[in-house]
Amino acid sequence: MQFVVKRDNLLKSLNFVQGVVEKKNTLPILSNVLLQLKDNKLSIIATDLDIIFYDEINEVKILKEGSTTTSAAILYDILRKISSNSDLNFELKSENKLSLKSENADFNLLCLPTDNFPTFADEFEGEEITLNNSRFLKLLNKTKISISNDDTRHYLNGIFLHLTEAHGRNFLTGVATDSHRLSSSSLEVASISDFNALILPRKTVFQLCSLLAETGDQLTIQTSDNKIKFTLGNIKLISKVIDGKFPDYKKVVPTTNDKTLVVSSKDFITSIERVASVSLDRKEGVKLTINKDNVQLSVNSANSGEGNEKIKAEFSSETLNISFNSKYLIDIVSEIEDKNLKMNLKDSVSPVLVEDVSDKNSYYVIMPMKI
Repeated sequence: MQFVVKRDNLLKSLNFVQGVVEKKNTLPILSNVLLQLKDNKLSIIATDLDIIFYDEINEVKILKEGSTTTSAAILYDILRKISSNSDLNFELKSENKLSLKSENADFNLLCLPTDNFPTFADEFEGEEITLNNSRFLKLLNKTKISISNDDTRHYLNGIFLHLTEAHGRNFLTGVATDSHRLSSSSLEVASISDFNALILPRKTVFQLCSLLAETGDQLTIQTSDNKIKFTLGNIKLISKVIDGKFPDYKKVVPTTNDKTLVVSSKDFITSIERVASVSLDRKEGVKLTINKDNVQLSVNSANSGEGNEKIKAEFSSETLNISFNSKYLIDIVSEIEDKNLKMNLKDSVSPVLVEDVSDKNSYYVIMPMKI
């Protein structure tokens, strides 16, 4: 095995690999990246057994075909410190030694044989769905903020992707909740006949967001019984889906909240961040005293003091006191596209519906907290 490749091309691929490879070192081979030379291209493959990352580099000079695996983290770290656009000269000296030469640097990297690297069948019978890259990224970003970190309820550790219909239009909808807040965002799609609802794992969501943010290639999706495949140009990301039943989220979406608060999104988030600064523990919460023409925000920490601020607002009812986890509130307001935030409230203890006037296909639900 011997080849020459540009440093920047391989580094870009290895950057994505870092989010996939297993870092706990339970199986050493899962910390490695598979480099495979075949059919005039260099294939880069990495997996943690739940996610598989494939990439292909066509701009490569192949002197001898072959394959090996070496540490993804070490190779990535070396390449980061080599000058941009340099030529990388690789040669497999033996089954367990990969030579890398570039400029005046010379490295011998330890390898593990490819026989130990997990292989997977790339067989998907589901309909191939084409999606707008940036719009699907927006859907993921708006929903991922509510993914649960509680592993005891594994079915909440991801985004629930499913088809919905409204006003004769078809949507691919993503929903996530941690039981304290819920995020929903929908993307209009053409009529799709074959897409089974699934829960996309948290790690896959964040890896996919990185890929979508860095490439402008068209996105295609295919599903099978327990896997989903995302294709972006030469890149493929295959992931297992979460085995579980997502709760009926529509039951917690308020439909009778008749008190409306409208406030500047920018003023609201900066005010929350300022008053919350008085507390090192964001879980202590921020109290809102909502009046006809203003909102009084306050944080009172027994350990560090208190902070208060008043901002202009419009409220359709009498004064209402309500409190929220400040981090949850900041996460939601950060995703609002419109200059104004719209909150639909009922009372101080019921779920609150947050709407984005500039994005009718997204909404959020947040539970108040007791202070």
